[in-house]
Amino acid sequence: MELIRNFCIIAHIDHGKSTLADRLLDFTGTIDQREKKDQLLDDMDLERERGITIKSHAIQMEHEYENKNYILNLIDTPGHVDFSYEVSRSIAACEGALLVVDAAQSIQAQTISNLYLALDNDLEIIPVLNKIDLPSANVEEVTDDIIDLLGCEKDQILKVSAKTGEGVDKIISEIINRIPSPKGNVDLPLQALIFDSVFNPFRGIETYFKVINGKIKKGQTIKFMATGKSYVADEVGTLKLDKVSKNLILAGDVGYLITGIKNAKEVKVGDTIVEDGKIEVNAIEGFEDVKPMVFAGIYPIDTDDYEELRKSMEKLQLNDASLVFIPESSAALGFGFRCGFLGMLHLEIIQQRLEREFGMSVITTVPNVSYHAFNRKEPNKMILVNNPSDIPDPSILERVEEPYIKASIIT
Repeated sequence: MELIRNFCIIAHIDHGKSTLADRLLDFTGTIDQREKKDQLLDDMDLERERGITIKSHAIQMEHEYENKNYILNLIDTPGHVDFSYEVSRSIAACEGALLVVDAAQSIQAQTISNLYLALDNDLEIIPVLNKIDLPSANVEEVTDDIIDLLGCEKDQILKVSAKTGEGVDKIISEIINRIPSPKGNVDLPLQALIFDSVFNPFRGIETYFKVINGKIKKGQTIKFMATGKSYVADEVGTLKLDKVSKNLILAGDVGYLITGIKNAKEVKVGDTIVEDGKIEVNAIEGFEDVKPMVFAGIYPIDTDDYEELRKSMEKLQLNDASLVFIPESSAALGFGFRCGFLGMLHLEIIQQRLEREFGMSVITTVPNVSYHAFNRKEPNKMILVNNPSDIPDPSILERVEEPYIKASIIT
């Protein structure tokens, strides 16, 4: 375990996280020349078209440093606020974070928001000043901004250019020297945290986990604590560019698990994997529940496709745990789902993923927020109003509450 480092890359949108991840993969020799392409970890068509990261991506690198072979588990995270739930889940699987700041644009909203997420989880923060090769780079001023924000020393800030690869070697040595190795004990009973999952049509659900204590081996019977169901670990392994199957994964490491589960409801992100039939183990404190900001109805164009749409949304929810949906019906559109999203971009991406990945043609209603109504007869009973037609009759209405936010505006 002393030779394992788990870290993620966090930053505001477009500050160069995915490019920096590419350089780290190049530097450690994780990918060869044939596999090389820009933003290698952004493997979804939508990500490549829009030039944004939508999903966090985990990949394992190996690097020899001072005659020791280190295992570096990297998670590249999205920068857009609509995918901040991905970031919070990635952070739960790490002990350190690279905080990337663009030397031309300085510190921005998501830089601070993601930094607070990392600090709440006691992560070791390594500040990285990126894009120093740009003519508009303002290195001295942005360095002072980072010192104000983090209270770090000037020589702790790494100056790099992810585009040219300058300074990347320093990042690797800082990761090894400054980020602590995972805390955990191989001899304790198995305890592993699920931080992501994806649906594979041929093999069932692939679950991505980090082993906190104990070990997980191929063929053993394991149990998911949230559902209480037991399964056999058909395959376990580590996440290189392709999956590499192993016989055993020990505490501190990150890997994937295939059990042949076909039903999306049986896997929950933030759940704990334990050994079946062993002494009771406590569930790991997972993630806070997601709070949707924008609500919209999603209905199939053809009403016969309702069940198919439900299955598609369950599979999509596996891969994007911030999607929340409940069935609803509308007089005009028939049966569909009321869905909660983290923002307008999130809504748009979900709609496009349903069309591309599952071939579903859907109608999306105008996005809105939920109101809380109270009537005079039962002043303590809250009525959730998702649709203007659901508001109680004004003659018996006591009051209506609408959501508001507490915001920090950085100019």
